Order: sequence, then C-alpha cells, then structure tokens
Amino acid sequence: MSKVIKLKKGLDIKLNGEAEKTVLQAESCDLYAVKPTDFRTLTPRLAVKVGDVVKAGDVLFTDKANPEIKFTAPVSGTIAAVTRGERRKLLEVVVKADAEITYKDFGKADVNSLSREEIISKLMDSGVWPMIIQRPYGIIANPEITPKAVFISTFDTAPLAPDFELVLKNEEKNLQAGIDCLKKISGKDVNIGVKEGTTMNSVFTRLKNTVITYFDGPHPAGNVGIQINHVNPINKGEHVWTVNIQDLAIIGRLFTEGYFDAQKIIVLTGSEVKKPIYYHTILGAKVACLTEGNLKNQVHQRIISGNVLTGEKVTSDNFIGYYANQITVIPEGDCYEFLGWATPGFNKFSASKLFPSFLFPNKHYSLDANYHGERRAFVVSGQYEKVLPMDILPVYLLKAVLAGDIDNMEQLGIYEVLPEDMALCEFVCTSKTPVQKILEQGIELMMKETN
Repeated sequence: MSKVIKLKKGLDIKLNGEAEKTVLQAESCDLYAVKPTDFRTLTPRLAVKVGDVVKAGDVLFTDKANPEIKFTAPVSGTIAAVTRGERRKLLEVVVKADAEITYKDFGKADVNSLSREEIISKLMDSGVWPMIIQRPYGIIANPEITPKAVFISTFDTAPLAPDFELVLKNEEKNLQAGIDCLKKISGKDVNIGVKEGTTMNSVFTRLKNTVITYFDGPHPAGNVGIQINHVNPINKGEHVWTVNIQDLAIIGRLFTEGYFDAQKIIVLTGSEVKKPIYYHTILGAKVACLTEGNLKNQVHQRIISGNVLTGEKVTSDNFIGYYANQITVIPEGDCYEFLGWATPGFNKFSASKLFPSFLFPNKHYSLDANYHGERRAFVVSGQYEKVLPMDILPVYLLKAVLAGDIDNMEQLGIYEVLPEDMALCEFVCTSKTPVQKILEQGIELMMKETN
C-alpha cells in the first residue's frame, strides 16, 4: 500500500486569477528562444550564427565543461538573433519559426531494448538531457553519475499553479516511456509524489515502474525538494535526479515519436489577466504570444515567467523560461498606500493574522509586488519554521551562508534545499530578507569550494 505523508507546515496563498479548466491553442508565434541563463552554472559554446537554418532538434549551443550536453532548437526556422549581455555573456538564441515545423529524426525506439549508454546518448544528442536535474545544487545531471533515486512531483501547490491532471490527461503513453527511460538509466523505480485524494483512474497512478507516495498539506507540499526530504533525504556525497512532470512527457516523446517534440501547455494566470486559461504552445515561446490582448492594462503590471514566489520577472518581448509551466500577471504595486498597514485590512493578506481578513480563510486576493516595508535586521523570529516542512534550521543556514561558513552550511542542510523550497520564508519575512538570493549565493559558494 502506498504511503501517505501529511504536512502541517506551509502556507497556501489564494490569489485571484485562477485559470479555467480549458486548453486553447495559442496564437501563431513566430519567435522562440533558448536561454543559457535558465541553467545553473552553464557556460555555453555557441554552435550557430544569425541566418543559419535549423530543424527542431538541431544544436544551438553546448556546455563548454561538458560538450556532449547539447541544447537544441525547439522549432525549425532561421536563427533570428543571438543576444549577448555584459562581457559578451550569451543570454539567448532566438529562432524565427517556420510556418510548419520540421524535425531532426533521432529514430523511434523501445526504451527497454536499449542499453543505458544508448539511452543517454540519445537524450544528449536530441537536447533533452538538460531536463534531468541533479540535486544537490539543482544543476543539469551528470551522465557519469548513477543517482541513488529519481523523484518526480505530479502536482504543484504554488499560487495559481497548473493542474497537471488536465495538462497531461492524454500523455500516458509518453509519460510511461519517460518513466521507463529514467528507470533504465538509474537502475531504480521512479519515486513519484501524488496529491492525496487522487483517484486510481488518474494518469499518474496508472504509471508502472514507480513508487507512489501521497502528500497532503499546504504549499510547498508539491515541491519535489520537500518530497525528497520526507522520503529519501540527501546526504553529503549522494545524488538525486528530478524531472518536471511536463518535461517527462517530452522525454517520452523522443522515444515514441523519434524526434524532439517540445510542445507543452502553459497556463496564463493572475488578477491582471482578462481570461486566465491554459494554452497549448512550444517551449521557449515569446511571452507576447500568450499575453497580447489578454491583459487588463488598468495598472502598471508585472509579468512573471513562473509563479509569484519563484518566477522570473519578464516583459512581453521576453521568452518563457525553459522549466516554466505558467505565466502570472499581477499589479506591480509601485505606488504609495495611504496609512499602509494601519488601514483596516479586510482586503489584505497576512500570514501572521495581522489583519481581520484571516477570519475569511477561503478569500482570494489581488496581491501586488510591493514590499510593504523596508529591509530590517535579520532576526530569529520563528516565522520561517512555520512555513518550511523540513527538518532544518533555515535562519541559521542563511546566516552560515552570509558568513561563508561551509562546514556549518553542510551541517545545516545546504545539500537538501534549492531557493524554491524556501520561497515561502522570503514571502512571510517581516525583515524583507532576500532568502532565495542568499541561498543561491550559498549554492554557488559550495559548488566553487567543494568541486
């Protein structure tokens, strides 16, 4: 019988702008991009130039440190731009898409008939390998390492997150091929986290070669890092692989269809969206293809590639992140508020029950990006522990990072967390401490000093 883990710590942030359960085809999009900045520690080596013609699956750039790891075009077309930043840092490779996509043929294959080496070679040649993430540190998996476990979360508890049951209802064949692939290269059944209450008819509960664990509780119960912590924690010297559930279907399609089919469903959400809904599009699509004509434009807005807690601030001319499953649009909040926190607050959200709105637990809010305060001293208040369902001391971990104390960072759990796992700590922090930024600095320091 499958195990059920009930989490009490956490916080559900109920926002206006939840998408209706309908999937539409996105308007025709002519520009797509792959951004090296989406991958931690990557130093890219460009393989194309402006004007080159590519098929979906052709190499755009490789990893200088591991040239066998390739990053390929999600669509066919012409290289429209190679955008660089400071010191000629490669920011994005933009492809102007053909009217009809043509694919590089990698050949259909039965996963179970291939060796581990053949599967890994196919994944890397097609550009699908970067979808496998290695913990600790949240980097692209090292193909020379065999992980102690593979974890996939089949649900997301972040604000306005997509319903993967809806998104992947017709993808069982591809999901199973992806599971079989991961089992073959890891040598172990794949651990999948499923939301408590999911029926046996679900596409996720029918998957074979899996070990199912049910999770019940508020956000971040859907984070794969939280699930790993409660099922098979990461210790020093150990490695665990994770895959985004939509990316699992893309991995499966490589074997069932024989080419890099980067189609995915992105949910457009937020209080500033006229009609929040799901869109069928392709990885790396231009943000404007989903938002144009669908925003209220009554206030200054913030467009986020991802969710409000961990997503990246973008503009309509930017491109959807490689690992993103949603776009969220909220008010920027760059205005002064009369009396601030001293107002009655029936329409204000507070994790500490500061406002009377806590009397209405099911109320939804139109929150903005305003800090509603200023940076203060970093003190031990007990706030973080209430929203982090992990057996670590978050404040002391962050202080160890600020002090550059590697030994303490190891002892306090740096191997188990990524910034997304502690995003709620940043949200509830009265000191306005940039928790995710500090933790990112700690991960960079660990990788530099221990590798």
